[in-house]
Amino acid sequence: MRAVLIVNPAATSTTSAGRDLLAHALKSRLELTVEHTNHHGHGTELGQAAVEDGVDLVVVHGGDGTVSGVVNGLLGRPDAPRPAHLPAVAVVPGGSANVLARSLGISRDPVAATNQLIQLIDDYRRHQTWRRISLIDCGEQWAVINAGMGVDAEVVAAVEAQRNKGVKVTPLRYWRVAAPITVGYSRRAPSMTLELPGRDPVSGVQFAWVSNTTPWTYSNSRPMVTNPGCSFESGLGVFAVTNMKVIPTLRLLRQILATGADPDAKQLVRDDDAACLRITCADGPVASQYDGEYLGRRESMTFRAVREALPVAAPPPK
Repeated sequence: MRAVLIVNPAATSTTSAGRDLLAHALKSRLELTVEHTNHHGHGTELGQAAVEDGVDLVVVHGGDGTVSGVVNGLLGRPDAPRPAHLPAVAVVPGGSANVLARSLGISRDPVAATNQLIQLIDDYRRHQTWRRISLIDCGEQWAVINAGMGVDAEVVAAVEAQRNKGVKVTPLRYWRVAAPITVGYSRRAPSMTLELPGRDPVSGVQFAWVSNTTPWTYSNSRPMVTNPGCSFESGLGVFAVTNMKVIPTLRLLRQILATGADPDAKQLVRDDDAACLRITCADGPVASQYDGEYLGRRESMTFRAVREALPVAAPPPK
């Protein structure tokens, strides 16, 4: 089996010793090539090259942003023809949140994840079947984990600016960046309209999050759960609010962070299994993001669930 290992050496929790161990272990099972990302967008380029080279498996050792870039390189734009041969994707966590890996049942520990991957490769040799997961068609890009319009995208843009200055973004620093941005956003939140199949349009939406799995993300080890019924085998999770007053927002945040979270509030519009949705804003362009990458400002966006779009080396869903 031909494979390429794509490593982001700048990812939060990767080490040279861990990368060497991973490569050595994989070479015992695979015809392996190792590539390191060295500039923004390089993961996408390496994903494109993997498709052109006809490899069977792409192993990504990095964070969620690296994985997202590679997946977009493998598939190309959502409105483009799909590749005739699509490699499977495996993830060995190397970032801070590692939402994709954890949601797929992959260990947070890179050594344990490497051992899991070896077992999954051996299982594939016996059964010739990979697990397949859904993706979010965002129109311009594929999202693997989540997307959104509004406050989350403004926070993503601010965090990216911190990283570009060489600042290490820990969960604590993330909250320090997010808190003032959220307060400022609440004072000038746009009025958006959310359209869901089979429902009347909802006006007055101030931000909207779209999920491909649960949780939405992690703060250290604590999951932030917006749509507990959403999974890689379901439709999209939709979490939108029509009010960002301080007390109701704090109550909703407490629900998201609670054990066994099942958020419910008067200002909340939620669907855990939506086939598609559209968000428009008459007030002007709104900050948008996918998989924690800032997309820019958009006046409207359509999101669509695409079932079984990506083969992955992962345990079967629970």
